[in-house]
Amino acid sequence: MQPDNARLSMSVGEAMFSQRSIRRFRSDPIPMDDLHLILEAAVKAPSGGNRQPARFLVLNEPEVIRQFGALYREAWWAKRRDEKRPWTSREQIPPEDKGSTAAARLADEIKDAPCIVLALTSVRGGASSVIPSVQNLMLAARALGIGSVPTTLHPTVLERVYGLLGIPQEMEFHLCIPMGYPRGNFGSTQRKPASEVTFLNRWGASVNEWTSAAAPV
Repeated sequence: MQPDNARLSMSVGEAMFSQRSIRRFRSDPIPMDDLHLILEAAVKAPSGGNRQPARFLVLNEPEVIRQFGALYREAWWAKRRDEKRPWTSREQIPPEDKGSTAAARLADEIKDAPCIVLALTSVRGGASSVIPSVQNLMLAARALGIGSVPTTLHPTVLERVYGLLGIPQEMEFHLCIPMGYPRGNFGSTQRKPASEVTFLNRWGASVNEWTSAAAPV
């Protein structure tokens, strides 16, 4: 059955400008028709030479997610040790470090997420051909009112994740994307303006007034 892509009627501008990292999810399951549509959007993304190496593993069985969640939580704290963070528990994270606090909460709660998508490639070094697919996936999810956030895993758990989920060794893992209906709201985000992170024609040449920049003739 062909997916009903007319359901993705939210404008791309609204989807991009209201998309934010959603790390708190309601327990409601995501309908299979919605997952189908989201993944069909993902595979429409471009890839190098149209080789299409992106592969996706969708987890929506609660017991599988629970087992994966334990490994994800272990991976999150392993990454903190690599970063020489002094924390050994969520309560020790400084309250002003809201990003780490939210990420630690996700590590605790991901076992209850209604859906997790693992993004892999069938070739090594294929990140540039799967990242566009993941962005398509997240924008399609946003258009359906489904929140998501791209995350990673620590090498210490990868072998066990592969074993748990039966992933062939030749597949290369790239991103883990938990998804669900948000406990909270979509909306505007706090990002640096493009003029602060963009240069024109030469590194360091500021683009302060976009409208006054000379256009090619």
